[in-house]
Amino acid sequence: MIPRAAQSRPGVRIARHLAAGAVLHALLGLPGAPASGLQHEGHVMATDSMGVVWRMPPQPIPMPMMLPGLMGAIPGVTPFLPDPGRDPAMLPEAVFREVVKMADRDTLRLEAGFVRRTIGMRTFTMYGFNGQYPGPLIRVPQGAEIVVLFTNHIDLPTAVHWHGVRLENRFDGVPGVTQDPVEPGESFMYRVHFRDAGLYWYHPHHREDIQQDLGLYGNMLVDAPAPDYYGPANGEDFLMLDDLLVDEAGLFPWGREAAIQTLMGRFGNQLLVNGESRWETTVRRGEVRRLYLTNVANTRTFNLVLEGADLKLVGADVSKFERETFVSNVVLAPAQRYIVDARFGEPGTYALLNPIQAIDHFNGRFYPHTDTLGLVTVLDEPVTEDHGAAFSTLREHADVIEDIDRYRAEFGRPVDHELELTARVGDLPSDIVAVMALDTLYFPPVEWTDAMPMMNYLSTSENLTWVMRDTRTGKENRDIDWRFTAGEVLKIRIHNQRRSFHPMQHPIHIHGQRFLVLSRDGVASDNLAWKDTTVIPVGSTFDILLEASNSGRWMAHCHIAEHLEAGMSMVFTVAPG
Repeated sequence: MIPRAAQSRPGVRIARHLAAGAVLHALLGLPGAPASGLQHEGHVMATDSMGVVWRMPPQPIPMPMMLPGLMGAIPGVTPFLPDPGRDPAMLPEAVFREVVKMADRDTLRLEAGFVRRTIGMRTFTMYGFNGQYPGPLIRVPQGAEIVVLFTNHIDLPTAVHWHGVRLENRFDGVPGVTQDPVEPGESFMYRVHFRDAGLYWYHPHHREDIQQDLGLYGNMLVDAPAPDYYGPANGEDFLMLDDLLVDEAGLFPWGREAAIQTLMGRFGNQLLVNGESRWETTVRRGEVRRLYLTNVANTRTFNLVLEGADLKLVGADVSKFERETFVSNVVLAPAQRYIVDARFGEPGTYALLNPIQAIDHFNGRFYPHTDTLGLVTVLDEPVTEDHGAAFSTLREHADVIEDIDRYRAEFGRPVDHELELTARVGDLPSDIVAVMALDTLYFPPVEWTDAMPMMNYLSTSENLTWVMRDTRTGKENRDIDWRFTAGEVLKIRIHNQRRSFHPMQHPIHIHGQRFLVLSRDGVASDNLAWKDTTVIPVGSTFDILLEASNSGRWMAHCHIAEHLEAGMSMVFTVAPG
């Protein structure tokens, strides 16, 4: 919760007196659609004490005109922008991230602060770790433990979560669970132990809907001691995928007292790779590049295609896969990571694309949409060391198979716990509820874009609750009280309800442990990797096998930032063995 800078005023609350049926009339195209009493020329002028203005949310093309019944409505919280009184020109210009190679017992000073960011032709006040975008790439050997001296110089309380790292519980960085928030001007010391090789990332776990969105994130790569842990490659690229919501006035505000856009999450209209509007690189013909992919967006799921290149899927969140596989695309939900090898066999230009099937709920149709995220220029000059033969060989990873073999006898065990994922409507305007009731004939398994930006804009963590429910006890969210003992193995079934108030996919992240996705909708997985995050599409049921190996009090939650802020989290305890 952000301290209230200005008490909400009647004009800041969602209009209670929207004319009944206005939205339905507009949606159904009926004549005489009643208009809202809050409409006026220009945007709604609701401000906080710093002069931040609520504006109508940007509308994606080809959206229709705004529904008349919603034109004057605004969220029930005051708007927030980072230190709006600060002149961006007086801030340090953020620089591209540096790689920080660390050894066991090394110390890193990490600071969250204000930076000036230029994206395209526009300049914004944003946040950055150590004045960088993304934050420093921390590279460590497997088994190392480092000390991170963190200081908060932004205008909000915060903390740092070391996502996917099975570290000591008190350093997990979750305010209210493992530590108090780090207030502005204060510091906290973390000890981060890297037990597992692989790709990880760090980010705030306190109002991450704001802080992560404004640039507080960075990667961690943990190198295995074996030099052939992965196959040979000519180089590496770390791509952190994100988006940012902007309009003609600049950054679109967030909610101060509570999160907004909690229905679908905050989709941006400016897609970013490593904080830039486009990723570009140049390689030689025949090069194999190792791509370390991380989705740091609040809610957007990416469908990555590297047009013309050969792709091989190597690793996931916490381990390699049992077997490498050739793939045509890679789907990354928020917080997921994948390690992919790409080979560029011919000279030319290769585009990194995000092709999706968007949905227009108002007109009841799908339409194709493709964003270009980056360009790879392949020179005609051949690579000096050609790894083409190794790339064409699909390796089987005996170390991963041997590790998982210890748990195969548990795959067929009865389900120990069950969760269902759903939503509960609070004090939303009745017209919005009525429209959503009409819009239940079909929901795609994954929402790729914000198809209803106005309704999303009006939903907050105060009027909409996203729910994780224990189906056996009926307990929800923070009332769930699962207790395990270190060394236990649990089979957990997670079902994403098809019939709820605008069902959505949910990337579920479990802190401090690792798990295997055993099956989806009854179909067994045939190529396993250890995970800390998996996305559950609408209507799907996943069975996972959780290795409860790390003692402490841990969180599990949806990693759509606005869904987390709207309640979709639980806490479980692992007692020492």
